[in-house]
Amino acid sequence: MVSAGDFRNGLTIEIDNTVYQVMEFQHVKPGKGAAFVRTKLRNIVNGGITEKTFRPTEKFPQAHIDRSDMQYLYSDADLYYFMNVENYEQISMTKDDVGDTLEFVKENEMVKMLSYNGQVFAIEPPLFVELVITETEPGFKGDTATGASKPAVVETGATVYVPLFVEQGDKIQIDTRTGEYMKRA
Repeated sequence: MVSAGDFRNGLTIEIDNTVYQVMEFQHVKPGKGAAFVRTKLRNIVNGGITEKTFRPTEKFPQAHIDRSDMQYLYSDADLYYFMNVENYEQISMTKDDVGDTLEFVKENEMVKMLSYNGQVFAIEPPLFVELVITETEPGFKGDTATGASKPAVVETGATVYVPLFVEQGDKIQIDTRTGEYMKRA
């Protein structure tokens, strides 16, 4: 059991049979009345953000989230297939469950599966990936009126905005959390 006074960022707790992750917390001691803890919580299953306040003495069970490395194998129509590289067990997930988390992930790359009580609720792609640009417009020297970036399609089919000097066939590094161009690889 974890008391609200011991909250920290990233902690996962269970409230009313729902698992939440503490995104932000603040201990408040008003001039009058009792102290309280103001929190911003993220529902780990559906991603919704909730703001709640608690007394510092309130206790909640800590939720244990399992993170396992899985290899993304391939997609077939509306199903995505993953394999545990330790025991070769395969699982499949629907397009709705995956969402756009695999937008920058190539086949045969490693991802982290997050599960609670044996039920997978999220996929974490690698923080940075290197992909080849398959199509983009040529950049023109001195053309900085548009913010000096242009759209480019990478080998997974996703579109990324890149600087004008990046050309088709270049390998670039992308931050998967924001979908932004980092540098040429």
